[in-house]
Amino acid sequence: MAEETKTLADLQDMVEEKAAQDAAVTSGAAAPEADAVDVSVDVGAETAAPTEPKIDEHGRSYATGKRKNAIARVWIKPGAGKITVNGREQETYFARPVLRMVIGQPFAVTDREGQYDVVCTVKGGGLSGQAGAVKHGISKALTYYEPALRGPLKKEGFLTRDSRVVERKKFGRKKARRSFQFSKR
Repeated sequence: MAEETKTLADLQDMVEEKAAQDAAVTSGAAAPEADAVDVSVDVGAETAAPTEPKIDEHGRSYATGKRKNAIARVWIKPGAGKITVNGREQETYFARPVLRMVIGQPFAVTDREGQYDVVCTVKGGGLSGQAGAVKHGISKALTYYEPALRGPLKKEGFLTRDSRVVERKKFGRKKARRSFQFSKR
């Protein structure tokens, strides 16, 4: 146990020395080469190299998006920007402009508006959850088609599934947390 603690302390000292050397190099002072200690961590080749696009034989990328209880299966391919949801046009299926805006956010962030056709099927939940699921699916499909777009989409939080769901009703309660009205008499 004492040897492990000593080793940990030695590693911490090495990291502090490396940080001091880096600070000296950035300030303009020359760091001694003989005392240089390399404590770099090999992250792996797969994070450094760009990933290959995932495109099927029809020239499409597929992804599944989820939000609340809604699940969207999304296919994107290069086109004129037509969005079809469950066989209907986007304007027909999502009548509220806010929902159409939510669906278009991944294209707006990546400057790809009007460049991809989207075909999706969505089921479960309500219209708001379905719009969020389609947005999540489009974001994932864009990263599969163009892996370089992962950075901007990740920064905006579009690749993270919003896991908030409706809380279940408990017994002895009127709703999930609401109690029955208290009556003194």
